[in-house]
Amino acid sequence: MGVAEVHRTVEAVWRIESGRVVAALAGMVRDVGWAEELAQDALVSALESWPRDGVPTNPGAWLTAVGKRKAIDGLRRRALLDRKVTELGHELGDDAFTPDFDAALDEPITDDLLRLVFTACHPVLTPPARAALTLRVIGGLKVEEIARAFLVPETTIGQRITRAKKTLADAKVPFEVPGPTERAERLGSVLEVVYLIFNEGYSATRGDDWMRPQLCADALRLARILQGLMPDEPEVHGLAALLEIQASRTAARTDAHGEPVLLLEQDRSRWDRLLIRRGLTALDRARARTDQPGPYVLQAEIAACHARARTPAETDWARIAAGYAELARVAPSPVVELNRAVAVSFADGPAAGLSVARALVDEPALAGYHLLPSVIGDLLAKLGRYDEARAEFERAATMTGNEREIALLRDRAADCARGVAPTR
Repeated sequence: MGVAEVHRTVEAVWRIESGRVVAALAGMVRDVGWAEELAQDALVSALESWPRDGVPTNPGAWLTAVGKRKAIDGLRRRALLDRKVTELGHELGDDAFTPDFDAALDEPITDDLLRLVFTACHPVLTPPARAALTLRVIGGLKVEEIARAFLVPETTIGQRITRAKKTLADAKVPFEVPGPTERAERLGSVLEVVYLIFNEGYSATRGDDWMRPQLCADALRLARILQGLMPDEPEVHGLAALLEIQASRTAARTDAHGEPVLLLEQDRSRWDRLLIRRGLTALDRARARTDQPGPYVLQAEIAACHARARTPAETDWARIAAGYAELARVAPSPVVELNRAVAVSFADGPAAGLSVARALVDEPALAGYHLLPSVIGDLLAKLGRYDEARAEFERAATMTGNEREIALLRDRAADCARGVAPTR
């Protein structure tokens, strides 16, 4: 195996195993920042030794064991308590300076990974900081990859991650899974991070591309990890179901030129049926674990209604509108109400939907949300009120930073200016 091929293997292993490696090390040293540095040092060692010695049979265990050795060396250099050094040395066996790959494989990585998830997504951090840190220490992405995904400078992401680690250390956030009384609230923070990452990939807020599929894939991988870590949590399965079903539409959401294709215009034969089946299975698991579904389970059920419809005409819009009404009861939000307005327009006509949407015009939370005027414009156009619709589409175009979306909205405004229904 050549050096270049080994380096590609190292990168692939790192993407898969980095979260478990960092989690195992954080479980030992109780410091997420230092654990991530130790894991990076182990990665450097792999890049140095694997081209020479070959890729080990258990590369993840190799990285973990080397990280442990470096932890012991670091603890000694930092002159920490001899007792701590001894404890960590025992975890590696009699020879504390030789990686014990088999022992590393037998350790309860799952528990440490769960602790890492709750620590990286701690509410003391801002949502953008949680997302960046999660992608770094659990997703295994490089700083430049995260920066490219969110279309921000590398220095910004680097500083965001550094500050996040410092915030966790300064706040003395314990490396632990929260107790029962706090767990529900903290779980919401974890799921919010994964959902935020997915949404940024699914509907990019800035840049030239309608979607950034790799970011969706990273979020989906995180959701699947959470399913394995918390198999009894219905909302975890609900989030996974929602993302699987949403991701199933990826290939159909843009045309050959990268232009957006809206839901009702998509070629549904291009929807990924495997992802849909995975999503429906996850939804069944969620439903089997609760009779009081939370927001992610309810959103997954709405997505499932679309997934089950082989054609737009088969969509059960009354059920979707009822689903949004239930979602609004469980997790009230102006955005949920806006989505309900769209569903109501299909179930009961554009005038009924417009009435719901118009009630949101003075909502402060939607003051800069381009989809509000976009939806209103669409409903006005369906009612033949083209002048009003044109103004709404033009306003929406000034409120988004995505170039593809700006072009779509301006095209719709132009159609309305000609007195015809928008063709896109």
